[in-house]
Amino acid sequence: MSNLSTEFDYDDTLARCARGEHDALHALYRLEGARMLGVVQRIVKDRGMAEDIVHDAFLNIWQRAATFDAERGNARTWIFSIARHLALNAIRRRDRMPDSAFDPDELEQEDTSRPEGQAFEAFDWQTGQRMDDCLKELEAERRSCVLQAYVNGLSHAEIAEHTGAPLGTVKAWIKRSLVRLRECLA
Repeated sequence: MSNLSTEFDYDDTLARCARGEHDALHALYRLEGARMLGVVQRIVKDRGMAEDIVHDAFLNIWQRAATFDAERGNARTWIFSIARHLALNAIRRRDRMPDSAFDPDELEQEDTSRPEGQAFEAFDWQTGQRMDDCLKELEAERRSCVLQAYVNGLSHAEIAEHTGAPLGTVKAWIKRSLVRLRECLA
């Protein structure tokens, strides 16, 4: 991560977005747009769809910036969760339809005007904060594998290649880490 992103004040930027300061959204996009596109593209496996989702994610960030609560979670996690949920919803819709029936323009038709809309269907801020706390309890290498699989959308094989660990080891780390996370969240 670059110095710019470690010094970037995400909380302040979201507060500025909530006040209608367009330059704040632009700064956020300049810093995180490419990374968000990479994350979304790994999930949906389609560049054009990923670009549409990132666009929609930044619109959602702009429209919902006032709903962000720093006491309930990390701002950067919040913005990436919006993109991830939009991507997962797009995959669900795509998988329910025959290939010829999927229309990427439907992404814009989804009602995301309320926090309880589909983009937030599986996200509970308190659970999100607890998840952050539980993730911190995992060993760094195992935490990294879980995050690469579930945030970055990498396969077990890609993680094994990236870490240099054997594929079976990566699978075991992720499986055991998920069990520990479930126990921690229970």
